[in-house]
Amino acid sequence: MPYSTICLLMKVRIVLKKRFFAVENAYLEGKLDTVFVNNQIKFLTTLSASLIKNRFLNYLEKDKSTVNKWASVYQVMCDTIPVEYNAKVYTYEPFEYDFNDVFGHKTRENLFVSKLLETRKGNCHSLPYLYKILSEELGVEANLALAPNHIYIKHRSLKEGWYNTELTSGIFSIDAWIMASGFVHVDAIANGVYMKALNNKESIALILLDLATNYQNKFPKQDGSFVLKCCDAAIRAYPNLAAALILRAETHKTLLEKETNKEKHDLLFKNLEKEYAYIHEIGYRNMPENMYLTWLVSLKTERNKYENKKLNAFNKQ
Repeated sequence: MPYSTICLLMKVRIVLKKRFFAVENAYLEGKLDTVFVNNQIKFLTTLSASLIKNRFLNYLEKDKSTVNKWASVYQVMCDTIPVEYNAKVYTYEPFEYDFNDVFGHKTRENLFVSKLLETRKGNCHSLPYLYKILSEELGVEANLALAPNHIYIKHRSLKEGWYNTELTSGIFSIDAWIMASGFVHVDAIANGVYMKALNNKESIALILLDLATNYQNKFPKQDGSFVLKCCDAAIRAYPNLAAALILRAETHKTLLEKETNKEKHDLLFKNLEKEYAYIHEIGYRNMPENMYLTWLVSLKTERNKYENKKLNAFNKQ
């Protein structure tokens, strides 16, 4: 994973789809089946486009075309669809949530969009990434957003304003569900740590973070220099990206533990204290993994409490 990969991710005219798969291909050492991936993206985009033509959308605002495209991508991601081909009707099955290795501890590949395309099962990492890729293939924006240990989609329509699309369950969740996790401090919202609609520059920061964590996973005995370069680039693009701030601090902590010069050790320690203090200051609070899974399941078990029913009915048209 050379430094040139970082340069590729930061190029202005490179579409996000290429950035996502460049990181996965780097981890797979150039062995990503790009033909399969591109064919799958093309098929899903074509299917989405066909749904736009056949849908009656009871929506009269000026952004009807954009909203219709969002609805078609949502349907491809979350609904069972009858598809007619050569005078026969086939059933297209939606993507599913995979509770196996949600955080990629066993293998980072469980977080990959390419794995999602191959198995039709994904998580809160790969599902929103694929949604964003398909939206951009149709020529519309889709904003990624963060919650504790979680990624989802935020849209803004002229009629409804900002609303959430949750790909892990196919539900249009309200903000109260995110707040119910108990790990969203008001400062984290104010500082854009959570619940912010990310622009493309900030989304690239997430991809840079993936590059860093993939590299760390693949080369656990590395000296930290490449990870720090990735983190620094991500933080420049998205200053309050908590996960990047934490990874940078943890990398500095590892270097501190290896430092034998007392003067350098003391300086590193003071800087590390400042890093951790800032992470706490912007409102980040650690959410245990088992609590995250419980919170995630609550969106379905308490659906009536946390679902935007109006939007759900609208997107089922």
